[in-house]
Amino acid sequence: MTKADIVNEISKNTGIEKVTVQKTVEAFMETVKGSLVKGKNVYLRGFGSFIVKKRAEKTARNISKNTTIIIPEHYIPSFKPSKSFVTKVKNNVK
Repeated sequence: MTKADIVNEISKNTGIEKVTVQKTVEAFMETVKGSLVKGKNVYLRGFGSFIVKKRAEKTARNISKNTTIIIPEHYIPSFKPSKSFVTKVKNNVK
């Protein structure tokens, strides 16, 4: 499902114009991104959490050049679904 599909579905279910729904969805995504960039997690009860995870420094290998490189510690965005969300998907997807 793409962002356009989500906008169409919300518009169809609520009767709100697609342009308004699109602006709302984009504003939501920008708000989540902005919070994660600031290091603040976003919690949506019954849906899940958008969190910032810290990855530790590690040693990796460049196989083509046969060299070792050090990847510094860094932060990545992550999504952790709620238990009710996981249960619903587990029981309904075939």
